[in-house]
Amino acid sequence: MQEKAPIMEAMEALRTKRIVPFDVPGHKRGKGNLELAAFLSERAVGVDFNSMKPLDLLAHPVSVIKEAQEIAAAAFGASRAFFMVGGTTSSVQAMILSACKEGDKILLPRNVHKSALTSLVLSGAIPCYIDPGVDKNLGISLGMSLEDVKKAIEQNPDAVGIFLNNPTYYGICSDIKSIVELAHRHNMLVLADEAHGTHFSFSDKLPLSAMAAGADMAAVSMHKSGGALTQSSLLLTGKNVDASYVQQVINLVQTTSASYLLLASLDISRRNLALNGKQIFDKIIALADYARKEINSAGGYYAFGKDITGDSRVFDFDSSKLSVNSLKTGLAGIEIYDILHDEYDIQIELGDVGNFLAYISLGDDYKDIERLCSALYDIHRRYRRDAKDMLNYEYVNPIVKMSPKEAFYKGKEIVPIEKSLGRISGELIMCYPPGIPIVAPGEEMSREGLDYIAYAKEKGCRLTGIENESVNYVNVIK
Repeated sequence: MQEKAPIMEAMEALRTKRIVPFDVPGHKRGKGNLELAAFLSERAVGVDFNSMKPLDLLAHPVSVIKEAQEIAAAAFGASRAFFMVGGTTSSVQAMILSACKEGDKILLPRNVHKSALTSLVLSGAIPCYIDPGVDKNLGISLGMSLEDVKKAIEQNPDAVGIFLNNPTYYGICSDIKSIVELAHRHNMLVLADEAHGTHFSFSDKLPLSAMAAGADMAAVSMHKSGGALTQSSLLLTGKNVDASYVQQVINLVQTTSASYLLLASLDISRRNLALNGKQIFDKIIALADYARKEINSAGGYYAFGKDITGDSRVFDFDSSKLSVNSLKTGLAGIEIYDILHDEYDIQIELGDVGNFLAYISLGDDYKDIERLCSALYDIHRRYRRDAKDMLNYEYVNPIVKMSPKEAFYKGKEIVPIEKSLGRISGELIMCYPPGIPIVAPGEEMSREGLDYIAYAKEKGCRLTGIENESVNYVNVIK
């Protein structure tokens, strides 16, 4: 079954027919936009199809898309799989909207992606935050300990579900299996943001996937470690979820004009992972292990891995992640990000105030790793400085004053950000990537948060979510 790629096969069959298109897209297989065809290739625009009977309809699949989703569900150990073309943002939104209604409580760590918080604005659900804790040496937030989850459930027995990261952007995993078992004993759903854990289903050397742990839903970024085109994602559901209702919710947040290029990339990439995933991720883990060893020998950097596990909030670690702390070099992670790009023609995934992440995937080899390591040695030699004034945290404790939805729709006024201390934010402020809000709607502007924003601006982090482009002003509740 996993050898099949139903959507791609149907597209290829249609491509070979001499059909005259009197439908959209208006470029008519590239003939109406020769510049686009030349840039993307005639082959790509030639299969940029609109929904039609031979290709099924994503909003109500009955043939090739339905078959492709069934095969994907089997590959990931899920009861159902839904193809998503709006990125994993739309998967997270559909997941939370399926589980939560207006006024429902949901337990979640504060170091979630912005998509989880925008879902609270859309649904009207009430966040009950669980402190993920912070590694004081690395300055990063961790996972949720089982003990903290137990306390949160005792304090909020009426919560409808628990949302967790599996893993965090930096590769840290909570004890998801125990959390699922605990949640189910209290009739709560477990929703997993598995944007950075697509590969967990395909290697026994990696942490447990959400579906294998018994989670009820998981949002999976196939365009990250899965190798699909950007915006390609899956929403997986377990046996206790009403998949028909989830489909209805998906149709609220997903386009009616799904790109068949993205759908085909999901189909093809799933097949590759199912057939070759073990070999692929064995190689990636070996590359990451080699890179950690080389980088740690340079001095100043700390490429962390499974050596940080053992704490109750770091149950496991994704060994394919190359996460590096830079504080002892005297350089912020974002500064190294910029230097690598501007001077060494190397693009890494992200840099924040104390760490950076180089994403290693199925397209990398040892030559790429050697080039990265050599550049990092050189940066340490040329740019290292005293680390005494470095900010050593990236997690800001939230002071929640009202629900995200209430704050988002309340009347606001714009004030200079330095005068917003103690006011309630009406918007998200975050460094992107990783897209974890520093301040969310309904939270008090704290001294800790303002200091972090000022430091992030100084170091060159890309601050987004805020209406004012310069981030000199902020919308606060009147």
